[in-house]
Parts: sequence; structure tokens; C-alpha cells
Amino acid sequence: MMSNIGSYQKRLLDFDWSIAEKELEYHDGDIINIGWYCSDRICFQGKGDKIALYFENFTGKERKYTFNDIRLASNTIGTLLRNLEIQNGDRICLFMDRVPELYFSFLGILKIGAVAQPLFSAFGDESLYVRLEDAQTRAIITQSKYLPKIRRIRDKLPFLEYIIVLDHTKTKNLENREYAFYLEEIPAVEKMEIFPTKSESPSVLHYTSGTTGQPKGVQHVHYSLISQYLTTKWVLDLQDDDIYWCTADPGIEKYKISMWYSSPTAIRSLMKAGNELVMSYDLSSLRHLASIGEPLNPEAVIWSQRIFGKPFHDTYWQTETGSIMISNFPGMKIKPGSMGKPFPGITGVILDQERFEPIEEAGKIGLIAFKPGWPAMMRGYWNSEEIYKKKFVGRWYLSGDKGTIDNEGYFWFVGRDDDIINTGGHLVSPFEVESALLEHPAVGESAVVSKPDEVNMEVVKAFITLKPGFIFNSELELDIMNFIRKKLSSLAMPQEIEYMDKLPKTRSGKIMRRLLHAKEWGEDTGDISSLEND
Repeated sequence: MMSNIGSYQKRLLDFDWSIAEKELEYHDGDIINIGWYCSDRICFQGKGDKIALYFENFTGKERKYTFNDIRLASNTIGTLLRNLEIQNGDRICLFMDRVPELYFSFLGILKIGAVAQPLFSAFGDESLYVRLEDAQTRAIITQSKYLPKIRRIRDKLPFLEYIIVLDHTKTKNLENREYAFYLEEIPAVEKMEIFPTKSESPSVLHYTSGTTGQPKGVQHVHYSLISQYLTTKWVLDLQDDDIYWCTADPGIEKYKISMWYSSPTAIRSLMKAGNELVMSYDLSSLRHLASIGEPLNPEAVIWSQRIFGKPFHDTYWQTETGSIMISNFPGMKIKPGSMGKPFPGITGVILDQERFEPIEEAGKIGLIAFKPGWPAMMRGYWNSEEIYKKKFVGRWYLSGDKGTIDNEGYFWFVGRDDDIINTGGHLVSPFEVESALLEHPAVGESAVVSKPDEVNMEVVKAFITLKPGFIFNSELELDIMNFIRKKLSSLAMPQEIEYMDKLPKTRSGKIMRRLLHAKEWGEDTGDISSLEND
């Protein structure tokens, strides 16, 4: 079967984003609404009865949804929000598991012109509060199991007017501002007026971790669909009869998955489980494999080729870029460990870290950067214009990652240019964890770095000093870990806590995290002349 992209080299020669605009029948100045494109338009094309989504819950209960089911469900949820007088531009948080209602709600929010704010359901009270407060979120759609978290912080969020509980179980004893909504028990809305969003209308507000300060809300617009449509088509190579699965969890035989987009963490977990386990399943339906979230190590690519008969294609993008930027494309020679080459229409370079000019020399480490202007590029950070401006130097967008380019134009990831910890494909801010640690009554000072991990690539490790009167032992360590898990999330929870009499600091009192990081990774500590004396 011919891949969607065909020849990568030929695509480079004649590329223009208008290719996507024509296929989506979009013209400059038209209404463009992601919610409508992902449901109504597909139905108008005569595919309304086609299965769009398979869902299986933890008990094994299965459900199937057609594209028309999705159209009706998103209309119904959109109408609910309109009846509550939600306006275009209002931020609506999605705080739930990966259940069908998550996707229906996402599309319904966009259809009425509001802004979808998806948040990780494992977030603790503090992580949730910080993001809702920053965005001045007006409504939150959730499940009854997460109501206790929301109730503990809602009095600090006067602008949070509506807490919509979207469950399959009856929610009892609803409190102030809480509304139960059972999608399966009310009439579906056949027709709903779609808000006339234009290319630069806000669509999604994604929160990402920062090295210092609070998490940043990445602002996207409806025109991002242009990039997302074409990169999905050409990189993931989706065909009309594919069964696509994007997940971090293993288990794919039952539904005859043909296109699998997974994470290196899941792949390494399968490798660790042993070849016999994987080969005991019939995975012959797999046609194309791709990876995202963190660097894919060469061993995983080689293993995949040996076990599945086809390699995983590494891809690279960020919350801020909005769509895939660098990839190993179908039909392209794969170099295990390489990120691949830039998507057509994307200018990617390695910049000198001092002059911020492209490096011509192959193999020399520099900053991974891109020429701004692709459709899905973020339009700003919510309430953080100055931080947004710092992402650009000269004519380049700075990714925050370091890498190299070889003599064939392949990109290779080297590491972050900041202290962000990438654990299992999830970004964790050391600053946020350090701040939370200091709220524990026993912790005097804290420093957080990454440490190597066989499955997750890296995990969170904390170094602490204690306040007078406390003694460090396994019981206290577990108490501190659980404190962070409840306050932030299980991903932000340190996997190890090391007690120190004092943390390494400069003479000016700044904690030297790089020394702690070097210790964990077995690296040279470098210049320590600024280290304070005993």
C-alpha cells in the first residue's frame, strides 16, 4: 500500500500548507471550527454510520460509537453549556478519565466557541487549583470520583460557576454549583448552531510545566487544524480502514489495531516483560508503529523490528508546537535513535548557543529551533506575554531541547536545555515539586532533579534537609512521598528522597542542582569554584 506522504523528498519541493486547506475545503477567512470538522463534516461526507470510537472500561464492558453518535453527543453537551450561558471564549476544564464523554465534551466545548482546558485527572488539589485559578476557568466537567478534589478548592475559585458531573452513576448529595448530567438519559440534540469561529479564534488551553514559577497555559487556535490534519495524515499514515490507538498502555490484539501510536515508556515495559509474552499474541494486524512523548532509544527500534517485523517511527513535537515537527516518515530510512527529519513546510535547525545562528557542522550540539509561522504554533502563554517572548530569539522559536544534525539531515536528541523532568512522557517541573516539599512540616530545604530509570527514562528524585526535631527514616520518607502525590500528582511524587545535612550552594546561597544532577547521572560536576565553603 502506498503511504499517504509518498516521497518525502518530492513533498519538500512542492509543499505548501494550502494542500491541507484544499483537502479540508477551507478558504482564507472562512469559518473553521475543529468541533464541527471532527464530527458534523464527516457525517455530511456520508460516513455517519462508520464506527468512530471503541471503548472498553476496566470491567471489560464495551461500547461502540459512530461518527453520528459523536456528532449528537457533542451537540447535546454543547447545548447544555449554552443553556448555562457559557459564552465563546470562556475556559471550560475537562477533568476526567479517558472515557468517551471526554472526547464528546471536548468537541462540544469547541462547537460553541468556548476554550477547552484539558487537565490530567491524577492532579492533586494544588496542581488543579493553580491551573484553574490562572485560567479563571468558568466551568469544569468531571466525574463524581473527582468531586472531593474540586470541593476542597472551589471556595478559593469564585469565578468557577459550574461543576458539571458527567457520569454513568447517580451522583447523590450534590452541593452548591454542582450539576449532574447523564448523557444516556436525555434526548440527543439533532441540530445545534455552531459558533462561527475563525482561524485565530481560541480553541484549546494546554498547561505545561515551567522550570521556574507556575505552569504556563499554552494558547492554541482553530487554524491549528491545518497542521494537525496533514501531519496526522502523512506521519501516522492513517488510512480509511485503520483502527488507530494512541495510548501508553499495552494490549492490542483484541481490536486488531493497525496503527499504534505509543510512548517509549510503554515500549520499554513490553521489552522488559520479555519477548515470549509479546509473541504469544497475534499482532499481525499492525501496519504502522510510531512513538511520542520522549526520546526513543535505539534498542527499542531494533527490538520492534525483530519482534513486530517493523520499526517504531519516532516523532517529535511539543505542547507549544501544536503538531508534529520532526519525524521518521513512512518509507524513509530509519536510523535507530534519531528523531528523523523536519515535516515539509517546517524549517528546523540547530542553533549555536551563544550567537543563535544555525550550525553548519554535522554532529555539533546546539539548540533545536524552528522558523515560526506553521499553522499549529501556539499563539501565546496565558497571561504571560514576557515568558512567551523569551521563546523566540531573532527569527527562531526555541524548543528548549538540545540536539545535533548528521550529514544526512537527521536530527538527534541530546537533552533538555532546562531542568524539566520528562518521566514517562509527562513533564514535571522541579520548581513545583520543590515548592510543595517545603510545605511539608518536616522539610527545611529541598532540591529536585531527575535520576535515570530503566522504564520511564527518568524519574523525580528529591534531596532535602530537615527542620529541627525531625529524624529521617523510611516512615518519614513515605509520608513525604504521599504528601506530594496528594498535593501534585503521582507523576510528580519523588521516587526517592535523599536526606542531606545541607544542600550544595553557591556563595550567594543558590542551590547548585547541577551538582546533584551530575551525581545521579554519573557526569562530571564541572566548575565548582562558586561552591560555598564549609
